[in-house]
Amino acid sequence: MESALDVLRRVFGYDAFRGSQQEIIEHVIAGGDALVLMPTGGGKSLCYQIPALVRPGTAVVISPLIALMQNQVDTLRELGVRAGFVNSTLDFDTRRTVEAEFAGGELDLLYLAPEALASAGTMRLLERGRIGLFAIDEAHCVSQWGHDFRPDYLNLSMLHERWPDVPRIALTATATSATHKEIATRLGLDGARHFVSSFDRPNIQYRIVAKQDPRRQLLEFLRGEHRGEAGIVYCLSRNSVEKIADFLKDNGIPALPYHAGLDARTRATNQDRFLREDGLVMVATIAFGMGIDKPDVRFVAHFDLPKSIEGYYQETGRAGRDGEPSVAWLAYGLQDVVQQRKMIDTSDGDAAHRRNLGQHLDAMLALCETVECRRGQLLAYFGQELGKPCDNCDTCLAPPESWDGTIAAQKLLSTVYRLDRERGQKFGAGQCIDILTGKKTDKVVQWHHDELSVFGVGTDLRDNEWRAVIRQLLAQRLLSVEGEYGTLVLTENSAEVLGRRRTVMLRREPERAVSAAKTAKASRQNAAAALPKESVGVFEHLRAWRAATAKEQAVPAYVIFHDATLRQIATDRPRTLSELSGVSGVGENKLAKFGQQILDALAELD
Repeated sequence: MESALDVLRRVFGYDAFRGSQQEIIEHVIAGGDALVLMPTGGGKSLCYQIPALVRPGTAVVISPLIALMQNQVDTLRELGVRAGFVNSTLDFDTRRTVEAEFAGGELDLLYLAPEALASAGTMRLLERGRIGLFAIDEAHCVSQWGHDFRPDYLNLSMLHERWPDVPRIALTATATSATHKEIATRLGLDGARHFVSSFDRPNIQYRIVAKQDPRRQLLEFLRGEHRGEAGIVYCLSRNSVEKIADFLKDNGIPALPYHAGLDARTRATNQDRFLREDGLVMVATIAFGMGIDKPDVRFVAHFDLPKSIEGYYQETGRAGRDGEPSVAWLAYGLQDVVQQRKMIDTSDGDAAHRRNLGQHLDAMLALCETVECRRGQLLAYFGQELGKPCDNCDTCLAPPESWDGTIAAQKLLSTVYRLDRERGQKFGAGQCIDILTGKKTDKVVQWHHDELSVFGVGTDLRDNEWRAVIRQLLAQRLLSVEGEYGTLVLTENSAEVLGRRRTVMLRREPERAVSAAKTAKASRQNAAAALPKESVGVFEHLRAWRAATAKEQAVPAYVIFHDATLRQIATDRPRTLSELSGVSGVGENKLAKFGQQILDALAELD
């Protein structure tokens, strides 16, 4: 058999493996089962693609990403890899052709959706061919407590029962220790070798800002730091997606919507444009993103609070797959907390399910409210240690203060107590803040709340500071919300604060948070400056050639070559095919297909 390193060089054009790739690949080639936890952009795909090219037979890849199978297959075919897929998007004749190629041993990789394995026809097809290995991608989808649960993943343990001698590799970029164990148990991989890489993505800067005017904040973030760059904006609802996409377009930013309420053709068109065109912003619900391998996504922005750290990490991981500086930006406010608590209280499922949702939210809120390094806290959630502050998150770049908010908490909780116990009333945050700050609004006067003993006792804090206090008391479960209108109520822990038995430490937003934005922008400029001045024009000329070639072949530009490869070509200025073959990312097939075109493009500049 050809060695794994030879395949890496010949097909993919790289001289060396990264991290634990080689150990994983050699283990699977030898017939061993593997469970791989590796961050997005860490090179998970090579861990099954290279064994697929070395082992006899066809690798069957189980992927939940029907909408992206065509892009994945196109990418592999550009490398000279014989890849195909079978799913509901194929017409009858095309499907029969792919099935015949598999049965005839003419495919290196065959992609299937997990739902397909419930079909007797698919099982008969697999029986007709020789299977070299099973790769189960996005393996966290098997977790019933997870954010991307897919019921059909629960049936994948039957692969080993039916083909006990075929090695399996399960891969994911997102898993807590509990999810890790659940994947192993449900897929029957307890006896497999487990490979766990660091989840750290040092090129991503994590920033969480307090919501004030979130649309304006988002617009300033995009205009000030990411004008003309590709990125994703996540929203919680379909309605919000439509409104934010329209808002961005009205303000001169090319944006596309994506959510499950759009028809399949519109979703496919918008996704395809995002992958193929430069500088587009996709505004989406979490229905979009898993498996998106566009390398130059420079930012992921969350307009609403994610439901869990797993979801947040998975979504932010779609930025900076090329290793270049990128930003994960989240706007977070009181209403987010109220809305999430209400959604949990009214969710389907039993008490254990709601308790699990609450624990996910608590961890997310703790990340938002921390005064420590965000990256360190994020990694700690996944059972990993950073060791020292990262110096590339907002709490490191512009450290917030921690202050003793016990008295403020007592004032707020007393207001809620008096409204409930003395008046038999429940109100939301706005009314409580008006009472504390002594505002005689029509509503305050109507309900005689200006007669309460707490009226006007909170004038030492501004309205937005009181909203931050309420938000943090909700996060610490010293306060809760109930009902359709999100009224504030005390919890069993409130008495400890009112009884002066508990100190409440709160976070104060730093005044110089803008410096984090400047640092992020500067870091990208420094990355661009790494290209020699005389090579900048060559690089742009090569990008123009790539764009035209990609359009001609109807594939995304990164399928032709990544920016990193073009930068090295622009710097080295190879004169022969032999010299070009030494550039990282130029494999045998791409050299044959595009090598002379690149040399001709370079010659145009002489």
